[in-house]
Amino acid sequence: MKKGILICTFLPLLMIAQQRKEVLFIGNSYTYVNNLPDLVKQIALSFGDSLIYDSSTPGGATFNTHTNNTQTLAKINQQQWDYVVLQAQSQEPSFSPGQVANDTYPYAEILVDSIHANSSCTEPLFFMTWGRKYGDQQNCQVYPPICTYLGMQQRLRESYLEMAFNDSASCAPVGMAWKSSIAIDSTLNLYSPDNSHPSIYGSYLAACTFYASIFKKSPVGSSFWPAAIDSNTAYSLQQIGNSTVLDSLAVWNIFNADFSFMQTNDSINCTNLSSNYKSIIWDFGDGNISYDDNPTHIYASSGIYVISMIVFSNGGCISDTLSVNITVNISTEIDEAIRKRKLVEVIDVLGRKGITQKSNVSFFYRYDDGTVEKRIIIE
Repeated sequence: MKKGILICTFLPLLMIAQQRKEVLFIGNSYTYVNNLPDLVKQIALSFGDSLIYDSSTPGGATFNTHTNNTQTLAKINQQQWDYVVLQAQSQEPSFSPGQVANDTYPYAEILVDSIHANSSCTEPLFFMTWGRKYGDQQNCQVYPPICTYLGMQQRLRESYLEMAFNDSASCAPVGMAWKSSIAIDSTLNLYSPDNSHPSIYGSYLAACTFYASIFKKSPVGSSFWPAAIDSNTAYSLQQIGNSTVLDSLAVWNIFNADFSFMQTNDSINCTNLSSNYKSIIWDFGDGNISYDDNPTHIYASSGIYVISMIVFSNGGCISDTLSVNITVNISTEIDEAIRKRKLVEVIDVLGRKGITQKSNVSFFYRYDDGTVEKRIIIE
């Protein structure tokens, strides 16, 4: 292998183009209170993006309810959606693991199957909700872990993530954004007076989280916020939604291309960090490609190359690309050192100096850097 120096400049090609997404929201009052879908739409519009949405959100609906709801099923089949959001009844995913496995997961899977039956290109997006302000006092005697907000939030997190990974779906971590907001400023009341449904602050934080989850872009800097929210609070909620989602895309199983790499002289070792994908192609920019998850590649010559990772999901109809520019300088350090070193002496196999060199006879060349070369003149 040639000795080389690989200089890498990490320049991901950011998705700055305007985007259009068509989204169906399936849920209940946690979604329709304060018209959450429209809040997401207004944030998107402020960045030049478009959100076309519809919803099926009857009050108190569970996943089981939706599997038998003709309106829900009709709307799933209405068109090819980019995303279908799935929000369970607020308590059901927080119950004991055994109860959730029996009463919630099977119906979530039925809904996901219905979504994919309509279009394999649609990505199901689970809406991780928040724990009630004082836990689930109605059911905590039966299952004590949900007697507190934190205990209920933890169960919601576990259940929604398990559904997302089991069903190869994404998850919008609204509940975790709420948890971060409460930790930062517990005086900002995200709840309505019933301590369950969202206030306008809670819905706006949810909308920021959804914008980041759907468009994979930061909501920070949006010029839209409801009139009841001041600009400083709006900016803080934007930041929380941004960091909760975009700092941890793989945690929420959001489909995303990501990788890191290490240099070793003139070779690169790539580590795939992508999430929720089915297949992968690497293009090293020099005419070589790889289908390996974590490939190693050696460059033959100096130059500027673009390494591109392309990941595919949902039957190959959804793709995401991350590209990195690198500059490869194959160093001539060894050759330069060889040219600069000085010959000390030439000896034959008997150690004699000053012997006339003859063809087909071995001679040893000793240099001032301590190296010795064996040469044979062949005619």
